[in-house]
Amino acid sequence: MSEETRFMLLTGASRGIGHATVKLFQTHGWRILTVSRQPFSEECRWPSARESHIQADLADLSQIEALADEVRSRLPNGRLHALVNNAGISPKGPEKSRLGVLGTDAAIWSHVLNVNLVSTALLARALMPELKAARGSIVNVTSIAGSRVHPFAGVAYAASKAALAALTREMAHEFGRFGVRANAIAPGEIETSILSPGTDELVAAEVPMERLGEPREVAETIYFLCTEQSSYINGAEIHINGGQHV
Repeated sequence: MSEETRFMLLTGASRGIGHATVKLFQTHGWRILTVSRQPFSEECRWPSARESHIQADLADLSQIEALADEVRSRLPNGRLHALVNNAGISPKGPEKSRLGVLGTDAAIWSHVLNVNLVSTALLARALMPELKAARGSIVNVTSIAGSRVHPFAGVAYAASKAALAALTREMAHEFGRFGVRANAIAPGEIETSILSPGTDELVAAEVPMERLGEPREVAETIYFLCTEQSSYINGAEIHINGGQHV
């Protein structure tokens, strides 16, 4: 790699996988720009966190161009080396119940699809000149819920993640000629603060490795997909679930 400082834009950086990803990339000398609909949180204690934060609501697609312009203004050489789309929402029903088809109205569908899917496509589209200039990498965070019915993830979330896997393939096909690779990771049950009740029982019954994954393990796969070690991997979806998908 050259001596040039590498830049990553990460959506959904406020906790769990996002936190672990920021910390790992920073140890390798990357500069991180983070996006959240919330103002900067003092809980984000990594170096340069405050000045790296950009507030934007990905559910509001009219904000995408302004977000891209703000990112562009922070790239000293006009190069974005990685775009990691980690933001995702999974609405719940009463008492955190799973929302199925009958419980999901049009407003929920629109909100989830805008955040989890459409904003991802529009952000990559808006930042393609910067990604092309860096021959950068796109990593989309899908889910095990995108390929099987999950007891906790609702229908809109599951459908959005299945569509995100398809979008990843489309990106890989379209952007490869520009030197921009697009891949996805599909986490299973990862040890974060938002685990649903009953996860321990699910892990015991369905995960061959009989443990939760660690955010660090997900972050390391993201890092691999953003570096030269994965230079001929394009259009892949890597399962990070201890064998839960088999």
